[in-house]
Amino acid sequence: MEEITSTIITADNREELIDELMSTYGQDILQLVYAYVHNETIAEDLTQEIFVKCYRSLSTYRGKSSIKTWLWRIAINHSKDYLKSWYNQRVQVTDDAILGNNESQNNVEQTIIQQDEDAKLASTVMQLPVKFREVIYLFYYEELSLKEMASVLEVNVNTVKTRLKRGKSLLKEMLEGSSWMND
Repeated sequence: MEEITSTIITADNREELIDELMSTYGQDILQLVYAYVHNETIAEDLTQEIFVKCYRSLSTYRGKSSIKTWLWRIAINHSKDYLKSWYNQRVQVTDDAILGNNESQNNVEQTIIQQDEDAKLASTVMQLPVKFREVIYLFYYEELSLKEMASVLEVNVNTVKTRLKRGKSLLKEMLEGSSWMND
């Protein structure tokens, strides 16, 4: 995708740009939001809201960061706002599923074992506090550099390093404490 600059955003091409952003980053944003809310249905709704917010705010994009970083920042802030909202704290939603299935294995048994391990790992990652979960997600799933993560999270690079190290340590403790590593 050609990098979007603030000079090429016009009223005429906003719909095309948002379509391109949705097709390029839609699944990534959905997975990022899911990492915060742990519910596929809510993650889908929030992702739609994020792209609506992005569409409305497209004219405010100034090109000081990449469009991806700008979009991630919107998604993270929107997800955190949802987690703090009255609705999230008082309404219990029951539909919950883990995103992403790995169908690359030829052997059905191996596929089932891999899916079970992936689900257990994802579940363990989701149990981490948000500040550790988000750096683990951005580092391993989005493959962002430490500098990119610091920009997205609006924290110092050293803070990202510390959170990543502590998050890995907590994840290791949690996995070693479960029977998952011994199976």
